[in-house]
Amino acid sequence: MASQHHELLLLLSSLLLSILSISSSTKSPETLVLPVKKDATTLQYLTGIHQRTPLVPVKLVVDIGSRFLWVDCDKNYVSSSYRPAECNSAECSLAESSTCGTCNDTPRPGCNNNTCGLFPENTITRVGTSGDVINDVVVFRSVHGYSATVPHFLFTCGSTFLLEGLANGVQGMAGFGRTRVAIPNQLSSVFNIHPQFALCLFSSPSSNGFIFVGNDGTYNLPGGIDISRSLMRTPLIINPVSTSGISVEGEASSEYFIGVSSIKIDGKAVNLNTTLLSIDESGVGGTKLSTVTPFTTLETSIYKSVTKAFVKAAKAKKMKSVTAVAPFKTCFSSGVGTFDVPSIDLVLGSDEVYWRVIGANSMVEVKEKGVVCLGLMDGGLNPQTSIVIGGHQMENHFLQFDLATSILWFSPSLLLQETTCAEFQFRDVA
Repeated sequence: MASQHHELLLLLSSLLLSILSISSSTKSPETLVLPVKKDATTLQYLTGIHQRTPLVPVKLVVDIGSRFLWVDCDKNYVSSSYRPAECNSAECSLAESSTCGTCNDTPRPGCNNNTCGLFPENTITRVGTSGDVINDVVVFRSVHGYSATVPHFLFTCGSTFLLEGLANGVQGMAGFGRTRVAIPNQLSSVFNIHPQFALCLFSSPSSNGFIFVGNDGTYNLPGGIDISRSLMRTPLIINPVSTSGISVEGEASSEYFIGVSSIKIDGKAVNLNTTLLSIDESGVGGTKLSTVTPFTTLETSIYKSVTKAFVKAAKAKKMKSVTAVAPFKTCFSSGVGTFDVPSIDLVLGSDEVYWRVIGANSMVEVKEKGVVCLGLMDGGLNPQTSIVIGGHQMENHFLQFDLATSILWFSPSLLLQETTCAEFQFRDVA
């Protein structure tokens, strides 16, 4: 009976969110787009929204695995349209909030009585706090060029100290994780679009990559390239134990895990402790994707085996080892072309399904002239996650996260088709 009551409450919550958040646009978008730019200093991936009344631009760090959108409400949050989520309301149920807070100061965003809360976290520094759940106006943009307004978008108030370690000018973090109040699921509910998002990161701060939410097939690249023809698929795995810094008992991870079964260097399998590739009952192990991790990290024994095999294969290709440049441990003379370095395959269940990391994604040019380094990091002996696929390895790959079917669709490097994530063509995207 309690289970039925809980399911009914969640259904009513979802319906309420849809009613409250009807778009003020004259059209209902099928695909929304957020430009994403790499910050040269921090290597973080940044996007922007327009929020509040009157509207102001808000710069955010993209974290595909984070649970929700949070922004700093302590400093300069001025809006006539913000509303706190009252304790025990349908909005609080939707946010899966079990806390109810009070504030004895003057009411303002982030300080209200009888308001439910969540735990905003800087997932780069791993610092978190508590914060009010509120809603306010947020404006997104359709791939077809028109604005899509959500009058009551749910998010969480963070504090100014959470911004430490984030790129200059950033005011919060944009979460695309596996929760009902993360950006993709809210927009799916509001606009009745398919619950999925696609990520395409560009490798340079000179141009934008993009995140697409929903899907109407508008993924156009020069030369009539149809990305869908080159996509492979693999299941998205749910880690039953939260990987957030602050969580409640029984909470599953909101991050995206995939099932790497082996690793190959130039087609040859690397000798690994394969038990590390599975997630155990305490939520440890496995492989996840992370936009807040600049370079792929590997548990120490995996790292040693992979780098040893890579150096052996590189030697066969006449690549010359040179003195390492921190933070990297394996470096070469850059005389060999980017595509001539050994390939790294993350095998996903069967030999026919693999994520191939070519030279443009495996190697990193360093400031020292004529040196490139293997862009893999030693993640330590007992990391929570054995393999974390970082941003550098995702750049110029098209990744589509289908939340309805729990499937990741992914492309080979777009560089192999002589295009990049910066080349998508649609109208009037700033």
